[in-house]
Amino acid sequence: MLQSLIDLALDTGFFYLDWRMITMWVVVLVLLYFGVFKQYEPLLLIPIAFGALLANLPTEGVLNNPPEALRSPADGTLEYVFKANGEKCVVPRYVRQIPSSFIASGAEVATSEKTAQAEIQAYLDKVAASMSKEGRSKTSELAKGIPDLLAIVSVEKKFDANSPEAWKDKPVDVVFMGKQIKVRPSDKLVWAQASGEVADVMVSPGTKVRLGEKLVDVYSGHTGGLYYYIKLGVLLELFPPIIFLGVGALTDFGPLIANPRTLLLGAAAQFGVFATFIGAILLGFTAQEAASIGIIGGADGPTSIFISNKLAPHLMGPIAVAAYSYMALVPIIQPPIMRALTTVKERKIRMKSLRKVSRLEKLIFAILICIFCILLVPAASALIAMLMLGNFLRECGVCERLSKAAQNEVINVVTIFLGTSVGITMTGDRFIRSDTLCILALGVVAFGFSTAAGVLMAKLMNLFSKNKINPLIGSAGVSAVPMAARVSQVEGQKADPTNFLLMHAMGPNVAGVIGTAIVAGFFITAIASK
Repeated sequence: MLQSLIDLALDTGFFYLDWRMITMWVVVLVLLYFGVFKQYEPLLLIPIAFGALLANLPTEGVLNNPPEALRSPADGTLEYVFKANGEKCVVPRYVRQIPSSFIASGAEVATSEKTAQAEIQAYLDKVAASMSKEGRSKTSELAKGIPDLLAIVSVEKKFDANSPEAWKDKPVDVVFMGKQIKVRPSDKLVWAQASGEVADVMVSPGTKVRLGEKLVDVYSGHTGGLYYYIKLGVLLELFPPIIFLGVGALTDFGPLIANPRTLLLGAAAQFGVFATFIGAILLGFTAQEAASIGIIGGADGPTSIFISNKLAPHLMGPIAVAAYSYMALVPIIQPPIMRALTTVKERKIRMKSLRKVSRLEKLIFAILICIFCILLVPAASALIAMLMLGNFLRECGVCERLSKAAQNEVINVVTIFLGTSVGITMTGDRFIRSDTLCILALGVVAFGFSTAAGVLMAKLMNLFSKNKINPLIGSAGVSAVPMAARVSQVEGQKADPTNFLLMHAMGPNVAGVIGTAIVAGFFITAIASK
C-alpha cells in the first residue's frame, strides 16, 4: 500500500518541483506585470512569459520529443549500450539540462585525474537512481529530470601522458547499473530523447561509429508534444522572416527615400552592436555567443532570435527576453541619453518638410534594396526578402488583401507562436545562471551605445550640412519600429511643442531595421563556421 502511494506521488508533477522552477515562476510574473499592467511590448512579452511558465512545469504532451533513432554524437567507438531490445527507456516530464560528456556533468565537473573517478561515479549513481522509481524517491534533487542513459561513445584520441589534461582521455573504473565499466571523462553520453521501448540496438558495442550514425532505435505509439512541432518554426528559421513580412507591410519607407542621408543614422546605430560584441568577447563569451548578444543593440527582436538560433541556440531565451524587454523600455532608456548628448538649441532644430514620395519610387526602392542587400550579405536573404516583399505588397496598390493579411492575421498568429516558442527555452537550469545576468547587462550597454552613436552621428553630419538635422532623430536608428521614432517626437516637443519630428525619425528607424539585418548577416557569414 505504501509503495503504491509512493508510485502515485512519483507519477504526479509535484515530484519534479524545485527552487529553480519556482524562481522562474517569479520571472514569469514579472514579465506578465510589465506586459499587462505597464503595457511594455505586451504582444510579445505575454506569449514569452506564458511559454516560460510551460517550460518550468512538468508538462505532458507539450514539450516531449517523438521517438526516433538515436544517433552517434561524434566519430568514435560505441563502448556500452545499457538497454536491450524490448526494454523500456524513460524520459521524465521535466528534463533538466544534461551534459554531452562527463567533463560537463552539471555540478559534478571533473577537474583533475585525482578527482575524475570519484566525480564520475557520483554522477553515474545519480543517473542510475533516476532510471528507477525506487531510486528516484531516495536520491537528491540533481537526479530529478534526468532521462535514461542509453549508450556511451568513446571519441578516438591519442592518449598523451605528458599533457596537463591527460586525465580527460585516461579510462577510469566505475560501476553503473550493477556493471563494472571503464569510461573516459571525455566520453560522449547518449541520452534517451523520448519514452518508449528499445526496438533495435543497431550497432554492437565495440564497433566504430561515425558522427550521426544510428545507434539505438526507440519505438512508441505516442507522437511528439505540441511545442515540439510549433517551435520548429524557430529552429527551421520560419517565424522571424514571416514577422519581417508583417513589419514590411506595416512600414512606410517614404521618409527614408525622401531623406536618404538618414540612412547614415541607421548605420551609426549599429555601433552599439559591434561595441557589445567586443565587450562580450572580453567577458569570455565565444564569438558566436558575442555576436548573438551584440544584436540586442539593434533593438530588433526577430533578428536577435534569427541569429541566436544559428550561432548560440542555448542563449536564445535570455537574448530574446533582453531584446524585447529593452525594446519595450525604449521610452525609459533613450531619453536620458538623448538629453545628455544634445543642447536645448539642438533639440529645437526644425527640419524641412519631406517631399512626397511617389508609389513608383517606393516600388523601385524595395526591389533595389532587396537585390543590393542580398548580394551584399546572402546570409540575411530570408529577412531582407520578406521585409521587402511585405513593403512591396503594401505599396503596389493591387494586393490590398494580401497586405492586410500580412499586417494583421499572419503577423499576429506567428507572433503568438514565436513568443511562446522562445519562452519554452527558458527553463530554470538554463536561465538562472551568471551568463543570463551578463547578457541582460550587456543588452543595456548595447542599447545605450546604439542610441548615443545615432545622436552623435547626427551632430557630426550637422558640421558639414546646411540643412541641419535634429540630433534627436539619430536615436531612432535602432530598429524598434515605430517606438523609437515616437520617442524622438516626444523629446522634440518637450523642447518645442510645435516641432514635429515623427516622420523625419522614421527615416533612420527604417534604416535601422535594414542595417541590423545586414549586420546579422555579416556575423553569420563571418563566424558561423568558426
